[in-house]
Amino acid sequence: MQMPQVQLQSQQAKISLHTTDAAVNIQQPKAEQIIRQPQAEITMHTTPSKLTIDQTQAWNDMDLKSVFKRTEDFVQLGKKSNLEGIARRVQEGKEMMQIEKGGDPIVAQAKRIDERKLKEFAIGWIPSRFAVKIDYQPSDLDINVKINRPEITNTPQKPEFNYKKGQVDTGIAQYQSLKVDFEKLKFYGVNGFEMNI
Repeated sequence: MQMPQVQLQSQQAKISLHTTDAAVNIQQPKAEQIIRQPQAEITMHTTPSKLTIDQTQAWNDMDLKSVFKRTEDFVQLGKKSNLEGIARRVQEGKEMMQIEKGGDPIVAQAKRIDERKLKEFAIGWIPSRFAVKIDYQPSDLDINVKINRPEITNTPQKPEFNYKKGQVDTGIAQYQSLKVDFEKLKFYGVNGFEMNI
């Protein structure tokens, strides 16, 4: 017996999608930085050194005295000789006043005068030790340094954003369909009517 058949052929719909990606562009400009370094300020104050050499004693030892020093020495020598002469004459006067006590004061005084020693001669042009006085004051250096801090100026830059939005385009790549087919299907009507469908 032949069984009737219904044949179905279907086709699914297909959707097409076309996508454009989104794009993000970020740029970060460099920050602007200005650095200024002022120079340090240096102040220097110098007190000069001082060297003092005093040769007065050396010149005096070599008998190369100034007029003032020589005059002062003569005054002192005159005073001393005058006092010594007065003392000697006083003593000699006392001896003469006491002549009655015996002795021979005139002869003794004459002997003393005769026995006076002559001045000893010495080398006078060689100065004594440490006759030259030297005094030295070193210089003084005063340094003042003023440090100036660096001056830094920063100007930040905001980032730059560029955004291109994405897009999705949709469409139908294939439409759906349904195909129906019959086989071996007969229609029986009245009076023995028969028909293939």
